Amino acid sequence: MSLDLDERQRAMLQEMGVHVWLPAAQVPEPHKVQAAPAAVQVPREEVRKASTVAIENIAIEAINTRGTVQNHTETGLVEGIAGMDWPQLAQSVAACQACKLCVGRRAPVFGGATAPARADWLVLGEPPDEAEERAGTPFAEQAGQLLDNMLKALGVSRTAGGADPRKIVYVSNVVKCRPAVVRNPEPQELAACENYLRREVALVQPKIILALGRFAAQSLLRESLPDVAGIPLGKLRGQVYRYQGIPVVVSYHPAYLLRTQQDKARAWVDLCLAQATIGS
Repeated sequence: MSLDLDERQRAMLQEMGVHVWLPAAQVPEPHKVQAAPAAVQVPREEVRKASTVAIENIAIEAINTRGTVQNHTETGLVEGIAGMDWPQLAQSVAACQACKLCVGRRAPVFGGATAPARADWLVLGEPPDEAEERAGTPFAEQAGQLLDNMLKALGVSRTAGGADPRKIVYVSNVVKCRPAVVRNPEPQELAACENYLRREVALVQPKIILALGRFAAQSLLRESLPDVAGIPLGKLRGQVYRYQGIPVVVSYHPAYLLRTQQDKARAWVDLCLAQATIGS
């Protein structure tokens, strides 16, 4: 699809806030502390690894002491997910111990707490960041505001009033937990959390899924595109895939777009593809 936009599309790009988002403020570097002359210099990489291991061990020990985590395997997945309603699904997510991502989490991030009965649009995001964990909902703060502007340009909303599913968007994350030691999810962890995603899809019954980010794309496309983990996100764009028979369009996560302004126009093209797909 061409990036040449007509007047209507350019107006919609204005709704996305293309010219108002500012680059994130630079975080000042910490003050350097001069080491004592006799101190032994330890390579930074060794210090970083030791600190990470220490933090993770403390988190695991603390949680195991409380008796809340016993086994980080698929046996920790609550049974009967396929038949759950929204309140039951929310309780299951809160109690889930199916993988190590639950270690040290403050609270799960689950969009089903305010889920609509039906929504034609399902937007799937990446593993929760700090803002999402703090808010308890996917796509929070500036990234959420940008997403809302993008959706508004299409005439849909995750806060749409009324009961018309054509104008309603349901949002979720590919995994629901942010571990104490932040890291990328493993393939088996994506697979474990997909059990919840499948139920979300069944309850929402979307007509289009927007996969925003590489882990969202990997989770949805791993069966139909086995080598998806090795394909750059940019090369996954511009096509319509399928997940459980539902069309899937891949694009950039709004948090990425806040850092990479020049890709906003490409993201708009992806949204236009999704809208054209749902309307065909």
